[in-house]
Amino acid sequence: MQHSVRLGLNLSYVSTAEELEDDLALAQAAETLGFDAIWAAEAYGSDAVTVLAAVAARTHRIGIGSAVLQIPARTPAMTAMTAATLDALSGGRFRLGLGVSGPQVSEGWHGVRFADPVGRTREYVQIVQQALHRRRVTAGGEHFTLPLPDGPGKSLVLALQPVRPEIPVYLAALGPRNLELTGEIADGWLAIFFDPESAADSIRRIHDSAKRYGRDPAAIDISALVPVSIAADPREAAARVRAHAALYIGGMGSKKTNFYHRIASGMGYEQEADEVQRRFLSRDYGGAAAAVPFEFIDRTCLLGDADRIADRLGRLAEGGVTSVNISCFDATLDERVETLRTVIKAAEKAGVAA
Repeated sequence: MQHSVRLGLNLSYVSTAEELEDDLALAQAAETLGFDAIWAAEAYGSDAVTVLAAVAARTHRIGIGSAVLQIPARTPAMTAMTAATLDALSGGRFRLGLGVSGPQVSEGWHGVRFADPVGRTREYVQIVQQALHRRRVTAGGEHFTLPLPDGPGKSLVLALQPVRPEIPVYLAALGPRNLELTGEIADGWLAIFFDPESAADSIRRIHDSAKRYGRDPAAIDISALVPVSIAADPREAAARVRAHAALYIGGMGSKKTNFYHRIASGMGYEQEADEVQRRFLSRDYGGAAAAVPFEFIDRTCLLGDADRIADRLGRLAEGGVTSVNISCFDATLDERVETLRTVIKAAEKAGVAA
């Protein structure tokens, strides 16, 4: 069933101060053009919180969201403080996206063991919500104990009065148990490499879990991160996205644990994903990008001219997506702004503009 979709902009990883400034200008353009939200990511470069604070300071109406704040990077109490502060400074515009990251970043960058991601996420969200509701924070789970026993610590209450105690929580979930957790406790799902043809089972799993816990499945925002690349030739457009896809399939995680490799494999590209990973881990980054199948990119991105993108937006809406958060791969800021305009026109043409 086709319905309208909200359009968001995902600010991807950057490597220079100039790129950060361009992202802020792009965020302002997105607000002017009527986009619903700006999302900021983090891995081991620029952090999402500072970027979102700058976006909030330079905009007035558009939503801001973390996609994602890394769970191993912050204590849950620190995340609650950050969420309440960003929501207050933005006038109630913040959406809290959370994710466990992967073993490479969790253990190699943050020094936190990548174990029991579902259990850790559940306890983490419980503590965050306790704090945002200004209840005395206590925890006695497997991963978090608050206050620590036999010490001077005591149960505390968040000192800042939140603008909204019910800040929307989104989970970047990939595995079956994490998807079920999303249906149980979250307000939205942050999906990546979303393919309308193969993702129906993931959405069904979220909705079934929501029903089991007495929640309205329709209230859960199915929010997909979708790369967009505009060109008359879809294969030319795909070339701009290849390095991005290869980074995730080949390098985000370890050879043993890589969730994005699993997505590609589940879509029928297991041998190709193995080759991408082999080349990437041997530092043949160009070869890894070249090994990503065009069909995989085409199924998970918006490629081509405005008419083709309109068709793909319609398929996303029919597939159950309620928010499409695009990421741009153009060389210049002006080109990225033009891409935003094209996506809006395509959504209107498809009849899915919110």
